[in-house]
Amino acid sequence: MDISSMSPEMIPMLSTVMAQNKVQENASALMLAKTMDVQEQGGQALVDMMRSSMERSITPNLGGNIDISL
Repeated sequence: MDISSMSPEMIPMLSTVMAQNKVQENASALMLAKTMDVQEQGGQALVDMMRSSMERSITPNLGGNIDISL
């Protein structure tokens, strides 16, 4: 869009649209960061649960290794 061909009435509207886009981008980035944090916490909780269940197991080494022969 060529700025020189814009009417003076369009400048406030363009400014508003640009500000709204900036807000939407910031909100999207914050939501992505929050989602990643929640996923990391869920993953860590799963790892902790698996460790605690192995510690309470009667045979804690069972299933800890896999033998593969080809």
